[in-house]
Amino acid sequence: MARMVMCVKLGREAEGFEEPPFPGEFGLRIYENVSLEAWELWKQHQTILINHYGLHPADPETRKLLRAEMEEFFFGEDAQLPEGWTPPTAGAAPARKKK
Repeated sequence: MARMVMCVKLGREAEGFEEPPFPGEFGLRIYENVSLEAWELWKQHQTILINHYGLHPADPETRKLLRAEMEEFFFGEDAQLPEGWTPPTAGAAPARKKK
């Protein structure tokens, strides 16, 4: 039987992690309050942040920024997409620079 949690992001009960996604107090907080479905939303949001700002996940400052963004995403008032970000148009070719 799947482990269920009351997901803070979705506002409803949903399937939770089998174990914390990473060590420490914050990992335990995620384990206890975040569903797998919300985690998938975070991964998409994180990818947007990395791509939009050209972040390097191996950089300690980037990891610090992403952790703060993750905390806001799950436990803050309202997570926002990066300023100026617009979703790519489905099926559209990437814009080319003029020579």
